[in-house]
Amino acid sequence: MKSREQEYKEIFIAEALEYYDALNRHISELERKPQDDQVLAEIFRLLHNLKANAKAIGYLQISDVSHKLETAFSLIRNKELNFSDEVVTVLFDGIDLLGDLINNIDNDSFGEADPVLLRNLDIIVDSLSDSTIELAKVQKYNTSRNLSLSDLIYIQIKKLDHLLNLVGELMIDRDRILSISRELENDDLKSVSSHLYRITEELQYSVMDARLVAIGSLFNKFPRIVRDIAVAEKKEVNIELSGQDIQIDRNILQIITDSLLHLVRNAITHGIEKPEERIKKEKPREGQISLTARSDRDNVIIRLTDDGKGIDLKQVKKAAVDRHLLSAAVANELPDIEALSFLFEPGFSLAKEVTEFSGRGVGLDVVKNAIDSIGGRISVDSVKGKGTTLTLQLPTSIAVKGALLFEVDEIFYAIPLMHTESVVSLDKDELHEVGDVLVANIKGETITVAYLHELLNAKETAMRLGDKTKLKGQVQDIIIVSYNNRKLGLIVDKLYRQQDIVVKPLSKPLDKIDLYGGVTLLGTGKVCLVLDVPAITRYFTNRR
Repeated sequence: MKSREQEYKEIFIAEALEYYDALNRHISELERKPQDDQVLAEIFRLLHNLKANAKAIGYLQISDVSHKLETAFSLIRNKELNFSDEVVTVLFDGIDLLGDLINNIDNDSFGEADPVLLRNLDIIVDSLSDSTIELAKVQKYNTSRNLSLSDLIYIQIKKLDHLLNLVGELMIDRDRILSISRELENDDLKSVSSHLYRITEELQYSVMDARLVAIGSLFNKFPRIVRDIAVAEKKEVNIELSGQDIQIDRNILQIITDSLLHLVRNAITHGIEKPEERIKKEKPREGQISLTARSDRDNVIIRLTDDGKGIDLKQVKKAAVDRHLLSAAVANELPDIEALSFLFEPGFSLAKEVTEFSGRGVGLDVVKNAIDSIGGRISVDSVKGKGTTLTLQLPTSIAVKGALLFEVDEIFYAIPLMHTESVVSLDKDELHEVGDVLVANIKGETITVAYLHELLNAKETAMRLGDKTKLKGQVQDIIIVSYNNRKLGLIVDKLYRQQDIVVKPLSKPLDKIDLYGGVTLLGTGKVCLVLDVPAITRYFTNRR
């Protein structure tokens, strides 16, 4: 894995070379139209950005030359310096020097900047008008310069999206060919299909790797954001970052950017107390926020922690009852971890006042929907008076997902591993009927259990998911799924294996069926429906 410094350096070089090409283009335009203020402004902007970027990453020579050129163009913009032939020549040479410095950034043997040239730049910079310029002998612009291309290129994300979709299609066909080669028992076909598998897998990971960016590109924006919100809220807040070098799909990072910003705002406005309040509680006057990232197999875990007031669960339950989301009797018996899940219900808020940064009708449900859209998970843990932790579990790729395959009524289904907690086998006698649902004690937790056959095939009016007589066999295979702090056991007929799948959206009108999140094609050629765990979990919550 690349170091953070190496990645920042590559980004800098790619941007710097773009700036260099643009500067050459614009200065040529300016030579033809010296009074074009728009072109002058763009040249000034490019040089200013290049100077700042080079200084930030430690390339002081590039920063110095950019600064001198920026100052020269500032004089031209302010009509204090004419864009004469002599000045044009020096500025062209100065921009060429920038190109040489950028292209030879790793070349230790590359000499210092040309002192004749730098003196000319200084003369222009130090002059208040062109009448006082005393140019030294200048080597005229060399039209026979060698052209060179960068080893780095920018690629539009939509092109990588298209490429990844094609790889997904290839994976489906690859699995089909592998299955056929096993059926035919042809050695040549087996050899070719085995090679195809390796090449396709390598291609898949190569494309996915090309889409990865360091999470620090987002994390490093937060210290300034935290400072601004804290000042507006009259609070003192410090943020600690870690895991900035963790790699994640660029599209996923883009999708969660607004969500993470909303969560950080919430942590400051609703979580962290004002300094005087913290002192009364014998806490440090400065609140602490921690934003961390780490890799976990095929997922990235982002954790946001604050040491604020925490969440009052009694308040949450009362608000849920007031909004008629559940009855008072059910609320009293509700486990704490399930009570926290109501924070993600549409329109649910405990905010008592509207501030500049919160309380404007954008709730945690918007955050949750964004994370759901990429097949991720969000959970919350809080201790009143101590603080709150939000955990985001995100896939590293959108198109290809790990899934658990199983069978119900001779039809293949898949559940994304992101929502799969565990798989257990229970005797039928360990399932208990409570009302119209089944429950089981699994690892000390009482979990609602449903037979998927009944859920997927029975009519709403006739549905009674607590009828054990409809179960096949004495021992039941159960997949424990989790969503929004709620667990549910799904009884299946037959378990198969874990497998990477490419999920395709369902066609109309099937796309309106909430229980299905998409479809994939197995190597055998059979269609496999992908279950939507959030929709199934919501269904049971509403029934209760």
